Amino acid sequence: MSAPLRAEAYLAPETLAQLAPFELRARMLVDGLGSGMHASPRQGQAVEFAEHRPYTPGESLRHLDWKVFGRSDKLYLKRYEQETNLDVVILVDASSSMRFGTLGSKAGWGGTDAGRTSLQWTKFDCAAAISVALAHLCLEQRDRVGMTVYADDVRATVRRSGAKGQWRSLVQSLATVKIGGVAQPARAIDQVLATLSARSLIFILSDFQHPMESLREALAKARFRGHDVVLARILDRQEIRFPLEGFRRFEDMEGQPPIEADAEVIRAAYLQELKHFDAELERLARSFNDDVLRLDSHDSVGPPLAALLSRREAAWRARRRG
Repeated sequence: MSAPLRAEAYLAPETLAQLAPFELRARMLVDGLGSGMHASPRQGQAVEFAEHRPYTPGESLRHLDWKVFGRSDKLYLKRYEQETNLDVVILVDASSSMRFGTLGSKAGWGGTDAGRTSLQWTKFDCAAAISVALAHLCLEQRDRVGMTVYADDVRATVRRSGAKGQWRSLVQSLATVKIGGVAQPARAIDQVLATLSARSLIFILSDFQHPMESLREALAKARFRGHDVVLARILDRQEIRFPLEGFRRFEDMEGQPPIEADAEVIRAAYLQELKHFDAELERLARSFNDDVLRLDSHDSVGPPLAALLSRREAAWRARRRG
């Protein structure tokens, strides 16, 4: 009998500490109705201070009213404008290429189908670690978060919710979903967009080993409907640095014929093509005012996520000042 799932094994304490100072901000105004922490277009005249609300353990202390604390010994946060909930959707690529990894499995990691079959820390394991970290952050902010895992079709869906058990549901899906097939991101994004009635923040976690044009069409649809998108490109360190030597057989994990070549002969051309693709992805994202996050799967996920959150928070503050 398999060991019971331990959701706690999917979120490293150091990642939690690295993300603790930040809030996940949407670039657009959120058209929500709840009592979350994101700016709403329905803020009335309360541009500055509006009211206090009780502090919830784990929240940022940035807006804590110390004068109220001094008088009453109770913790209250200043609310500067009407705040609303944010809907966050995480799309995770579970195609065959996400099985690739050259780093041994990490001690204490809960595991995924890709990692358990290869005994390696795969690109999908990295995507799973990012997903659970983002989901934890969203739920701590009282936002709703959902997830779609896709390849040639949708493999798993966790409907958006801010409920207490949502994080465990996300972890369960990531831990058990089967990895394989050819990625069809446009199809998955279309299905997700059909379920969104409010403007949302969408994360797409993938190695993006697929034609750019299909992604362009999907991002255009997301932008037209007012959604904010972050493209997180995850590559294994061997793919990034290409340190191979000698004559090698290269096998495509999504069905293309294998080729044989001298790794040292093709290294320069490979790295140039990788650089070109990264630049194309960056240009595509910027054309829709979306973000790109690049990750080496051998590195801890905390620092690059913290850097992304810092940039978005800085942009959010600059927009408020403007």
